Amino acid sequence: MNVVSLIRKKRDGKALTIDEIGFLVNGYVEGKVTDYQFAAFLMAAYLRGLNKWETSALTSVMLFSGKVLDLSSIEGFKIDKHSTGGVGDKTSLILAPIAAAAGVKVPMISGRGLGHTGGTLDKLESIPGFRTDLDLDEFISVVNSCGTVLIGQTKDIAPADKLIYALRDVTATVESIPLITGSIMSKKLAAGIDGLVLDVKTGSGAFMKSLDDSIALAKSLIDTAKSFNKKVMAYITDMNQPLGNYIGNFLEVYESVKVLQGEEVEDLKSLSVTLSGAMIYLGDKAESVEEGIEISKELIKNGKAFDKFVEITKAQSGDVKYLHNPESYPKSKHHETIYAEKDGYLKSVDTYEIGMAALELGAGRQTLHDKIDFKAGLIFYPKIGDKINMGDKLVELFTDKEDKIESAKQMITGVLEFTDKKVENPALIKKVLD
Repeated sequence: MNVVSLIRKKRDGKALTIDEIGFLVNGYVEGKVTDYQFAAFLMAAYLRGLNKWETSALTSVMLFSGKVLDLSSIEGFKIDKHSTGGVGDKTSLILAPIAAAAGVKVPMISGRGLGHTGGTLDKLESIPGFRTDLDLDEFISVVNSCGTVLIGQTKDIAPADKLIYALRDVTATVESIPLITGSIMSKKLAAGIDGLVLDVKTGSGAFMKSLDDSIALAKSLIDTAKSFNKKVMAYITDMNQPLGNYIGNFLEVYESVKVLQGEEVEDLKSLSVTLSGAMIYLGDKAESVEEGIEISKELIKNGKAFDKFVEITKAQSGDVKYLHNPESYPKSKHHETIYAEKDGYLKSVDTYEIGMAALELGAGRQTLHDKIDFKAGLIFYPKIGDKINMGDKLVELFTDKEDKIESAKQMITGVLEFTDKKVENPALIKKVLD
C-alpha cells in the first residue's frame, strides 16, 4: 500500500478498508508514516468523515496496538461507564463503589482533566497516597479483591491512541465524532469489559454543545460497542449548568463522600444512581434499570456504597482518614464569596466559563506542566430556575492564588443571567439510547 494514495482516497470521500486503516495507524506508531502524512489523513477523516465500519476498524486497530486485558478469570460481567466530561461531573467516584457493592465488576480506566473539564484521576489523586498508576497485574488483583479499580491509561493500553490524540490536539481534528469514538472505545475495550454505560454530555459545559451532535456521538459509540459484541446503553445528559455544587478536585471528592453517606444533592445523586442502576442491570444483577436504581439507593442508605469507596481507597493506597473526616483536609489560603446583588431567578449560566474560573483558581492545568492545587475550586450554589434573593450566597471561591481571585469572580459574574420571570429547570436526562 501507498500512504499518499490512501490519504488521497479518504480526501476524495472514499471508504478505507480495515487493512488500509491498519497500514496507516500501525505505520504511524512504528514511525514508518510521518507526522505530516498522518496529520493529512486525520484532516481528511475530519472533513470527509468515517462510516460506522471504518470507525469500528479504526477502533480495532487502535485497540490491538497494545495489550487487551483478559479478565475471564474474574467471575461475573465486567461493566464500565464513560462520561464525555463536564463541570462538576464526579459521578464515577459515586457509581463505581455502588455498582461494585451490588456485585458488578467495574474495571475503570479513567482520564485526567481536559480543558475546562475535570478528570477522575486528578480527583482521586487529591486523596493523599491514592495510586492511579497500578500495573496490569495490580489492576486485576484489585478488581478481584474489591470488585472495582480506577486507574489511568498505561503505556501498554492502546498506545496508538496516545500518539494519535497528541497529533489531533495540534492539528484541529479533535472534534471529529469517528475519531472521538475510536479514542474512547479503544481504551474501554482494552480493559476487557463486557458492557458499557455512556454518559454523553450536551450543553454549554460539554464538548458537544448541541443535542444533535451529542446524539450522533452516542450513536457512534453504541454502533462501535455493538460491533465488538458489547452490551451498551447511552444517556444524553444536561451540562448547561454544573453537576452538583462542588467544582475542584478534593471539593468533588468531598461532595461524592456526602452523597455516598446519604446526603441529598438532587441532580448529582439522581444521575449517579441512574447510571449505576444501568450498570447493575447490564451486569445482570437486576432485571431492569429501574430495579438497579432502587438497589443503588439502598446501597447508599445502608452504608455499603460508602464502605466500598473506603475499601477501594485502601486497596489503591489512599489515606482514608480524609473520607471519614473530609473537613480535616488542608484549606486554601484565600476564600471569597459572591453574593446576589438583586432578587430574581437564575435563567442561564455559561458552564464552560465556570469550569475555566475553577481552572484559573488552580483546580486544573493551563499548560501541560502545570501542577494542580487539589484544594482549589469553587462551590456553585444556584441552579437554573432557583429563586434568588438579594444577599444570597451564589458562589464561594477557594485558592492559594490571591492574584487570580478578581479575574475568576469576573468570569463567573459575567456569565450568570437573571430574570424576573420564573424559569423551568432543564431536564437532567435528555434522551436514553440503547
